[in-house]
Amino acid sequence: MATASAAFKSREDHRKQLELEEARKAGLAPAEVDEDGKEINPHIPQYMSSAPWYLNAEKPSLKHQRKWKSDPNYTKSWYDRGAKIFQADKYRKGACENCGAMTHNVKSCMERPRKIGAKWTNMHIAPDEKIETFELDYDGKRDRWNGFDPATYARVIEKYEQRDEARRKYLKEQQLRKLEEKNNKQKGENEVSDDDEDEDTLKDDEAKVDESKQMDFAKVEKRVRTTGGGSTGTVRNLRIREDIAKYLLNLDVNSAYYDPKTRSMREDPLPDADPNEKFYGGDNQYRISGQALEFKQLNVHAWEAFEKGQDIHLQAAPSQAELLFKDFKIIKEKLKSQTKAAIMEKYGNAATQEELPKELLLGQTERQVEYDRAGRVIKGLETSLPKSKYEEDVYINNHTSVWGSWWKDHQWGYKCCKQTIRNSYCTGAAGIEAAETAADLMKANIEHKAASEDTPTQAEEKKLAAWGTDVPADLVLDQKKLADALKKEDERKREEKDERKRKYNVRWNDEVTPEEMEAYRMKRVHHDDPMKDFLH
Repeated sequence: MATASAAFKSREDHRKQLELEEARKAGLAPAEVDEDGKEINPHIPQYMSSAPWYLNAEKPSLKHQRKWKSDPNYTKSWYDRGAKIFQADKYRKGACENCGAMTHNVKSCMERPRKIGAKWTNMHIAPDEKIETFELDYDGKRDRWNGFDPATYARVIEKYEQRDEARRKYLKEQQLRKLEEKNNKQKGENEVSDDDEDEDTLKDDEAKVDESKQMDFAKVEKRVRTTGGGSTGTVRNLRIREDIAKYLLNLDVNSAYYDPKTRSMREDPLPDADPNEKFYGGDNQYRISGQALEFKQLNVHAWEAFEKGQDIHLQAAPSQAELLFKDFKIIKEKLKSQTKAAIMEKYGNAATQEELPKELLLGQTERQVEYDRAGRVIKGLETSLPKSKYEEDVYINNHTSVWGSWWKDHQWGYKCCKQTIRNSYCTGAAGIEAAETAADLMKANIEHKAASEDTPTQAEEKKLAAWGTDVPADLVLDQKKLADALKKEDERKREEKDERKRKYNVRWNDEVTPEEMEAYRMKRVHHDDPMKDFLH
């Protein structure tokens, strides 16, 4: 029974489906629509991936032939650039040692390296950056405009509007000025001709303005800085058509190398040609001459000044960098002239001295000298003594004699001042007299000391102090103070034996009275005393 009822139900459903399709064909029932809300063409078989051209079908109608379900994990948002999430007051463990932010480590820190990092100073902690992760779909990964803010293009539009406004204002001022000149001219016979000329010039100016608006006639649209794709840009063709290309100046294969990628030829293609007739001498000629060399020096000066801590940047502030470089050259020239003047003042200037005689300059003399076959002098020239490899007759520190010209008491010295110190300054005769006087005075002191040591000195009576080992006979002690001192000494002895009785705060008194010293002497243990063990 169940099988029969199922078969009947399936036949009934099939019959209803046929009736519904007949009603739709007749226009009596609503057409079937897909998930996108578009009407399904009944004439297109549902197994076809692409409909024939005569059925006007825009896309396949089956679900498995198109992506009908989107992934909810994919997003179209972009990074919040420069956003901060938390500003800490003190350094946290695991944060960047340089700036103190928790979102990166010291290796990937983009802040300027501090002299002492935030980990040790605990000051100026940088805020944490907002870290975001996005899962983009296939189109989102390949979208070159993803994250672009269209509102930033308003600045470009505003810039061009300001330029057009300035151009219109300038043209209006020119027209008003020419009209004023026209009205101020005197009326005469040439008035008509002048008016015609003014109108012609005005038309010419307008034509020039129109040409300036259409100045992009030589513009070439091409891809720049790309190998197979990338950004497109505008490259102006600045080469004059009458000029000869670099690689056509010398067709020799072994001549200067031409790099087609950078369009550069550094060497001279015609090194043997006349320089006066040569128009192009290689790219290196422009790099080492003219303003290129000055610009290179300016660039190097900006780099060196920035490395030394000066706030200078050639691209950010070119006028400031150029002015500082100009001041630097002025100061350098002034310092060089001061150094030159100081050297000339100290050592003199050989160029301003008297000229040497021609005999010395040309090496000519009338003295006749005879030589033998071996090259030895026979007659006409005095024989000179051979010099050693060491320096001779060199006087230093104002000395008039060399070191080692004087000997005394197994020491070498200078004969001019009789000093035995090598690097001493010469004192002359005054130094010799002072040295002799000092030597005589030293001898007198030595003799006086030897004489005083021979005569014995009488031993003086010395008074023994109250705390000495020997007690004077005339010492008088107060018995009451002595009894108090004995009690204090007993207490001190008990404290030494039992540390529990010792007080926490101890007052130190270094003023010892004769009674206290006598009590200490009476109570102390004599280790040499045979009866010391019987003392209580």
